[in-house]
Amino acid sequence: MKENIIGRETEKDLLSRIYTSNSSEFVAICGRRRVGKTFLIREFFEEEMVFQCTGVANAGTEAQLRSFYHTLHRYDINVSDVPTSWIDAFEMLISYLDSIPSKRKVVFIDEMPWMDTKGSQFISALEHFWNGWASARRDIVLIVCGSATSWMMDKLINNHGGLYGRLTHRIFLYPFTLGETEQMLTSRGVSMSRYEIAEAYMIMGGIPYYLNMLDSRLSLAQNVDRLMFNPNGELYNEFDMLYRSLFSNSESYMKVVECLNSKGYGMTRSEIANASGIKSGKTLTTILSNLESCGFIRKYINYGCNERKSLYQLIDFFTLFYFRFMRNSSFRNLQYWTSIQRTPKFYAWAGISFEILSACHIAGIKRKLGIAGVATSTYSWRSKSDDSDRAVQIDLVIERADNTIDICEMKFTEQEYAITKDYDHILRQKVGTFIEETKTRKSVHLVFVTSCGLRHNMYSGSVQAEVVLDDLF
Repeated sequence: MKENIIGRETEKDLLSRIYTSNSSEFVAICGRRRVGKTFLIREFFEEEMVFQCTGVANAGTEAQLRSFYHTLHRYDINVSDVPTSWIDAFEMLISYLDSIPSKRKVVFIDEMPWMDTKGSQFISALEHFWNGWASARRDIVLIVCGSATSWMMDKLINNHGGLYGRLTHRIFLYPFTLGETEQMLTSRGVSMSRYEIAEAYMIMGGIPYYLNMLDSRLSLAQNVDRLMFNPNGELYNEFDMLYRSLFSNSESYMKVVECLNSKGYGMTRSEIANASGIKSGKTLTTILSNLESCGFIRKYINYGCNERKSLYQLIDFFTLFYFRFMRNSSFRNLQYWTSIQRTPKFYAWAGISFEILSACHIAGIKRKLGIAGVATSTYSWRSKSDDSDRAVQIDLVIERADNTIDICEMKFTEQEYAITKDYDHILRQKVGTFIEETKTRKSVHLVFVTSCGLRHNMYSGSVQAEVVLDDLF
């Protein structure tokens, strides 16, 4: 039922408009494994769906057709024979849909990439179904879904054959925001402070399936140990399964994210090519595009540089956590995460992750700054200086249309953050170097984004605005 869907307001509005349109619709839903694609469609169209089927993992054409037949037979007992081809299978589906009294008909095919087995001619049959029958009607809503992002992009979204330009809508489903994560945990009776929710988010991201595994009887640290560091934990081997389910040639994708993990602020395309050994051509373009579509990486411009020098940054929290703590087998003990709580290693990870968390919730920062309706562009910035004493890096720069630039500093602490005399000197040098090198004539404001607020002392006066964790929810 629609009321069971947490968040997803934009997607629900679009699906409503799709259902009430006056023409047939062909919709592709993409997104990473476990992000909630199937749940969204099944819950939203529970009463309107007239047919839904799912591809069979690691099965051949014959098994796929037999599964399709058995599913269709549950809807239409007049279907008597197992189809011998996908053309026959879709003709059976057409006969069934034609028999339904006139109304809007939602057809949902889940895990479609699994159906496209070698030599099956599945895509040709799908083209025939849509181009030869469904598109000429006004009552069909065909929704297809799959976690195999590379297949969805190549065979549907970027199709240059019979399905070229045939999709009427494509939806990329992204992880929950902090606010949606809080809603989900509350609905399940999981009691956490917002500080703990942020920590959980920096480990799992806003992936509903992962969050649903949290046991309300345990602390967050106990849950992480149980799920990720216990050999029997549900997420112990998730990393390999995640990339292999999403991408063909997954080894190349993992090479790219491993390279990006080595440089937290990001790498240029040429740097990625050199580090990974993947030539800077069509293959690398596809890998970067697919990773960006799934929300694993973000592409941004270093302030003052042209787009050719764009940087790619790894922002998937689960992947970052895996590389930092899970890949090394020596970390794999039953109480590892519990044992490093509030240690320097924990705070080093949390500080970097909170910077990415803040960048992923730029809308909350803009709301707090009172510029939600102001056009902005976001960047990072690194000084050109080779002098280590003058080298400056700013992780988040917000350039505003009102002739202002916000330089954001992010700090994740358990109590108010206090600016010291030495850090005040660093901040002033950072702002001064930025103005000097960029030669900007705009007003430059220093903004602090913190988990628990800024302690007001003799050095806090240089900060023009504050954003706290609550503002990101």
